[in-house]
Amino acid sequence: MSSATRAKLAGMVLEVALIDVSPGQEHQFAEAYRTVRHVLAGTPGCRSVRMTRGVESRSRFVLLVEWDSVTAHLENFRDSDRFGVWRAAIGPHFAAPPHVEHFTDVD
Repeated sequence: MSSATRAKLAGMVLEVALIDVSPGQEHQFAEAYRTVRHVLAGTPGCRSVRMTRGVESRSRFVLLVEWDSVTAHLENFRDSDRFGVWRAAIGPHFAAPPHVEHFTDVD
């Protein structure tokens, strides 16, 4: 792994997940999110969690999560039992797998 890649993994990042929900399941998805938000928010290295919903596309949601690092996201959440609990609650409402990327601030 290059030093630039290691540096990106070490610094604060914003996870952006574009989630398309099956039409007609938007309310159920939002309720499921509310019941498991604490699982994500309570993960070590998680700084903040925010879910937004599309105005023009009511079945599209965007999850915004600030992490201490990409490593915190991957090791403390994705590779833990927390992820299974999270996905079991909200996953049944997905129209397709979410598109997830990590971002860093521009200086």
